[in-house]
Amino acid sequence: MAACEAKTNIPEYEVLDINTKPFHIDTFRTEWLKRLQPDQYSYEPPDEEAFDANFVTEMGIDEDTMADLKTICSVDSLLCHPKDEQPDTDLVPDDSTLSTLIQRKKRQDYRSTHKCSKNRHEHYADELERATVERKPEAVEHLIPEGEVLLTINVFYAAVFEKFKVRPYMTFLMTGSHTLAELRDAICCVSDLQVCGEFSNNPDTVPDFLSKDHFKSAFFFFEGVFYNDMRFPECQDISITTIEWAKSRNFPTFTQAKMEDTRFQDLEVKVGYPYLYCHQGDCEHLVIITDVRLMHRDDCLDRTTYPLLIHKDRIDTNKCAACHVYIGRWHTTNDQLAPSDPCLFCDKCFRMLHYDPQGNKLGQFQAFPYIDRGAFN
Repeated sequence: MAACEAKTNIPEYEVLDINTKPFHIDTFRTEWLKRLQPDQYSYEPPDEEAFDANFVTEMGIDEDTMADLKTICSVDSLLCHPKDEQPDTDLVPDDSTLSTLIQRKKRQDYRSTHKCSKNRHEHYADELERATVERKPEAVEHLIPEGEVLLTINVFYAAVFEKFKVRPYMTFLMTGSHTLAELRDAICCVSDLQVCGEFSNNPDTVPDFLSKDHFKSAFFFFEGVFYNDMRFPECQDISITTIEWAKSRNFPTFTQAKMEDTRFQDLEVKVGYPYLYCHQGDCEHLVIITDVRLMHRDDCLDRTTYPLLIHKDRIDTNKCAACHVYIGRWHTTNDQLAPSDPCLFCDKCFRMLHYDPQGNKLGQFQAFPYIDRGAFN
């Protein structure tokens, strides 16, 4: 029994196909490097002659057979067009027998029925991939060292009781040398961009500062540890309330650390397990690490591009209740001029409906600046 419960540094599934048992990321990286040869995680392209020799030895074949395999399995033998013609990568022959080409042909025929083959979100995703895949840094000091660990991190929508979306809002790639504070700065949440206050008497006095400029406190929670953001004098330890509450009810003791001093390689985590990111007092997001692996030569090797955003969910925008064209900028309540309570208006419709030409307020209502999440698609 003791051997079964012994702590391991290699991820083992605790719940099948859901999450692993906790393991230390940097120790896991060390275990990988012990077992791999340097050429297996090197950024240098492999030596073809050495690869062929190793393949012949491991497969137990002669050199003539190896030459035949290279000829039959070469890229040139997979061409479906004459060699003297420029290939069209979008063209799929109608008489293809390869299953992948058949499925691709079906997909092309399906997309051809649409007016627009790709929307702007798909184009944005393609641009993200083209800009980062196999990207090498211009300066040597920005090259990520070989053997660095790479994490895939999903950040979900803020938890709202009435409507909770279970799909991830943003997906990042981050190296083990990144700090938790760098992940916090990369997360874009609409609650950080809100402007607090009621401005119906003079909408031109809306201040330039945002919520994140005043309320800078936040924390991550991983495996019983609260990692607080204490980079600024305004930051407060907002996890202390939970810690004291847990102590008064005989819960396991929670500890604290600074997120700006904690790197991902220092964490002990479970892959696939939901953790917590809390900011603005009560805006809570699930954070799930879905993959931990070593860097590969085909990855983006420019340190300056990380945290690397590889996915951002599409969000529908809320249009103005008057024109139904522009995105809502103002949120009104107790408004007798509005078709509903509360109601959204774009800036132009809001001012035309609620103020006279001299800018005097018409009627009694309350108006609050509104930030639409879909505006940041």
